[in-house]
Amino acid sequence: MDLADTAARLGVPVEDVDRVHRLAGDRPSAPLPARADAPAILDRLAVRPDDAAEILAGWPEPGSPLWTPELRWLLDRSIALVRADLGGHGWLPPGPALPRERGPAWRHLYVYAYLALVDVVTAYHRDHGIADAVSWVTLADLGRNLAIDRRMHREGWPVMQSWLTLHVRGGIYELGRLQHQRGDTAIHLHVPESGPMSPEAVEASLDEARAFFPRHFPDERHTAFSCGSWLLDPQLREYLPADSNIVRFQRRFALEPHEEPEGLDADVEVLRFVFRTLTTPLDRLPRRTLLQRAVVDHLRAGRHWQWRRGTFPV
Repeated sequence: MDLADTAARLGVPVEDVDRVHRLAGDRPSAPLPARADAPAILDRLAVRPDDAAEILAGWPEPGSPLWTPELRWLLDRSIALVRADLGGHGWLPPGPALPRERGPAWRHLYVYAYLALVDVVTAYHRDHGIADAVSWVTLADLGRNLAIDRRMHREGWPVMQSWLTLHVRGGIYELGRLQHQRGDTAIHLHVPESGPMSPEAVEASLDEARAFFPRHFPDERHTAFSCGSWLLDPQLREYLPADSNIVRFQRRFALEPHEEPEGLDADVEVLRFVFRTLTTPLDRLPRRTLLQRAVVDHLRAGRHWQWRRGTFPV
């Protein structure tokens, strides 16, 4: 195949296409479920009806005029790329960000890749003795993130498409209030959008993880819980009461020295997670909660938020 021609037809840099070509190689892909079975699967993955309708409208059936040869190639090789790292737990972009305004096939290509890998990862879960209930609540993060992307007017998915490769490789598990990502020596904590983050809910989730990982991954040795997030920024304590859920969550961690990861802007991350927008002017953002007012007032004062990492023992 001509990588430069494929990249041009996809509207992406040739380097991105070359990366997919190199990482996927001739490794096996995985088939999508039958379209007739898709509505039930999407429902189980908590995909909202409006998102499910779009996904079904763009379904990559044989002969569909929506699916050009280069799109079909990218779908097949993206599935193979992610499947080749089954059991991995690092950040893994499945392919280039596509011009999503071209239609549902372009907009949801990586959703179809995710759906093709559901059977692969649930088999991996079963091999590790993981209950179906944990599998499906973990994988249902797809629906949550599609809903967030819609709320963000399609600004969110380029980040989310890489995030969701953790789920279909068996790298992350939702146990109660928190998501727990396997690491080399630490369990990395993530806080999904799923209600209050009370200390009791957090502790119950940590207790689940303390039992879950030794049981299902006995060859791995995790000595700490870790989190990297704007939620750990000590500046939040200037605005939030000492008994707030966020401050009480912060107090679990010993913070590492401040160092922003390359390519990450903490101000952008705060806006992404607190307001689910990256383009709304500060003076038009809602101020309904104490956290929303804190974020806006801090930025309007010319100050910046920090992305911080901390740990505490398992």
